[in-house]
Amino acid sequence: MHPSINVVTDSGYQGLQKIHAKTQMPKKRSKKSPLTAEDKANNRQLSRERVLNENVIGNLKRFKIIADRYRNRRKRFFLRFNLIAGIYNLELVQ
Repeated sequence: MHPSINVVTDSGYQGLQKIHAKTQMPKKRSKKSPLTAEDKANNRQLSRERVLNENVIGNLKRFKIIADRYRNRRKRFFLRFNLIAGIYNLELVQ
């Protein structure tokens, strides 16, 4: 990833903050240190940003191009992926 890109992830990518400086991740609570109201608001804001991308990825998985192993020619993967993305965008407009 390019150093200037802001990355918003879920808490499953915990080691990424050590590698990439501009990573935003929700704060986790523990028994000894519960979340403050500010931390909860920050986590909610990160979730709002992430949910849009997660919904698009979920809809693209319907076409099985990113859900399963791609077994066709690698040269045509990007063509097919762009066609599927175009179909998804067409559904949004209608």
